[in-house]
Amino acid sequence: MYLLGLGLVFLAMKLLEFGPVANWSWFIVLAPFALAAAWWAFADASGYTKRKEMEKMDAIKEERLRRQRDALKNTARRK
Repeated sequence: MYLLGLGLVFLAMKLLEFGPVANWSWFIVLAPFALAAAWWAFADASGYTKRKEMEKMDAIKEERLRRQRDALKNTARRK
């Protein structure tokens, strides 16, 4: 995501002819977009994206179970 943001900043600076980026080659300005695409392809192929998604779902599940246990403890104390 950082590479995509950097690419957008470089692109805007190049189009507005702002700062030193105005004199850079288009290959350098567009390189962050290519690197972002390569990273996303690698992340999908290696399973990194799916693993992070599963970790997030496991954290949500653990939080839900913790809240349920706390709720059960509170009801047991009241009785």
